[in-house]
Amino acid sequence: MTMPSSPYMQFNREQWAILRNYLPMTLTSADIEALQGINDDLSIEEVSDIYLPLSRLINYYISANISRQTVLDKFLGRTQKVPYIIGIAGSVAVGKSTTARVMQALLSCWPEHRNVALVTTDGFLYPNKVLKERGIMNKKGFPQSYDIKKLLQFVADVKSGKPHIKAPVYSHLVYDIVEDETLTIECPDILILEGLNVLQGATNCSLPEKRVFVSDYVDFSIYVDAETELLHNWYISRFLKFRHGAFSDPNSYFHHYATLPEDEAIAIANKLWKEINECNLVENILPTRERANLILTKGDSHKVKNVYLRK
Repeated sequence: MTMPSSPYMQFNREQWAILRNYLPMTLTSADIEALQGINDDLSIEEVSDIYLPLSRLINYYISANISRQTVLDKFLGRTQKVPYIIGIAGSVAVGKSTTARVMQALLSCWPEHRNVALVTTDGFLYPNKVLKERGIMNKKGFPQSYDIKKLLQFVADVKSGKPHIKAPVYSHLVYDIVEDETLTIECPDILILEGLNVLQGATNCSLPEKRVFVSDYVDFSIYVDAETELLHNWYISRFLKFRHGAFSDPNSYFHHYATLPEDEAIAIANKLWKEINECNLVENILPTRERANLILTKGDSHKVKNVYLRK
């Protein structure tokens, strides 16, 4: 039986790096240090070899999208600015946030000086009060823990070019939505939407027979991938770093973890990974990987070893 060919073109690190095509580096070492996450060892080499070629590709896609939009505007006799939306998905601890910040910085530096906004889907989680009432606090990050209707309305408003769109704000310190605080999105040229659920589906409340996806509004999607064992190790490492950092803040939701002996903290981190994060990865996140336009596969030290680009 002949297996169907892959819908992706595969590039190893060296092959992908060549596609930078001498594009100049626009970020300094200080810029890169400020962009990296608590668990990422982001280097100039990583930005140069992986993210610069990616920013070059996306810039071509955006230019083509603008040309297409111009044709449509001429046909309809209108002028409308339509933001380009980039979705970034992947597991907890894989480095989605760092990828999002790096892409925001690089795309902002192109000669067009485009306005690039960044929003995480964490802000669309239900408040802890609601999660507790529904008995799903231990399912935070799972599909049922998000206000999908609110998230879909947000991306629809962005795509329609509405001004002054409000997005809720999530605090990892207090592990909850911040009341009376919002992020205002002002007609960006590009919106980067980052989160576990960017490529997941949801039922539209008004049309239950239909399936609606956040990705329906996304122009280009990226899935940041790694082997489960690596993700597990990175999660434990990040947990321990938080224990000596953010968790030590008395206002932190997880402050009690900072006072535990390290072996107890590791045991708790392993339990949280196995019972919550790995379960969510296997059931809800990993199955969406092949929906992405591009997959970044990481190896040791968070370095990308392969890139898969949809044909």
